[in-house]
Amino acid sequence: MKASESANKLKELIARAIEDHVITKSEYDMIISQATEDMHIDPQERALLMELRDMIEEKTIKLVP
Repeated sequence: MKASESANKLKELIARAIEDHVITKSEYDMIISQATEDMHIDPQERALLMELRDMIEEKTIKLVP
């Protein structure tokens, strides 16, 4: 299945945010805003968000203010 344009944008945002293993609250908010921009979270977006959440919970990525 081909990823949607919004899923591709979301993937880019997440990749930039985790490049240094740190994500700021504003970056996190921007990611959530992108995911919900079209009022629909498709399966690709959901998977990306779950992966990001898992990395934050596992402390692979540090969420900072």
